[in-house]
Amino acid sequence: MNRTVVLGIVFSIAGGPALSQDKSEWVSLFNGRDLTGWTPKFSGHDAGENYLDTFRAENGVIKVAYDKYKQFDGKFGHLFYKDKFSHYDLRLEYRFLGDQSKGAPGWALRNSGIMFHSQSPQSMRKNQDFPVSIEFQFLGGSEKGDRPTGSMCSPGTNVVIKNKLVTQHCVNSISKTYRGDQWVKAELQVRGAGKVKHLINGEVVMEYEQPQLDPKDKDGAALIKAANGKLFLEEGYIALQAESHPCEFRNIEIRVLKK
Repeated sequence: MNRTVVLGIVFSIAGGPALSQDKSEWVSLFNGRDLTGWTPKFSGHDAGENYLDTFRAENGVIKVAYDKYKQFDGKFGHLFYKDKFSHYDLRLEYRFLGDQSKGAPGWALRNSGIMFHSQSPQSMRKNQDFPVSIEFQFLGGSEKGDRPTGSMCSPGTNVVIKNKLVTQHCVNSISKTYRGDQWVKAELQVRGAGKVKHLINGEVVMEYEQPQLDPKDKDGAALIKAANGKLFLEEGYIALQAESHPCEFRNIEIRVLKK
């Protein structure tokens, strides 16, 4: 569906919630039983193929699992919700579990996130590792050293921080380090092409604005051309990441706001 979704609950034929823009209330995007309303996309595979059963709905959580993998083999994956969003608050809880998939890059250890203002899974190239989007990055800490979570990464995009265009791929947040397998609460506040805030356990850890496509990135440039030169990202899809480390997501809720 290529429309901006807004609030008030009506259940669609597909079994997921259809949203209208009458009330600002929290609505669950996950029914707790199956992946209705969500589409997987893995590098090297077509949209809709859930490679080696990586994404699963079990015991009220969306699980990212690698027990059927012999090697990770660059199979970066994303699970996209069916609708676009523009102005909204999104919240969920995440945690990392177990061991990283064999053969995965070291930087992906206890690494996941939410992609937002994303292109659709169907518009991605078959061998594209990451959708053009903004990432609310989740990182788990190792036994020693600092490793903040709630940072920002920008595949095919740029943002503005303190009136300066930031073109580096990732910018660290000011959050503390969260170690082990604990659940962490994350909230994302998005206002179209305006301001964005990342919150971890109720604390603002990062702020920026003006999310936009990167004309120097191949995939970003293609989307700029398709949008007749428009740079700024007003809306897009939301996706959960599968970056080689087992993790779980629960209590995935959105509150859609009027523009």
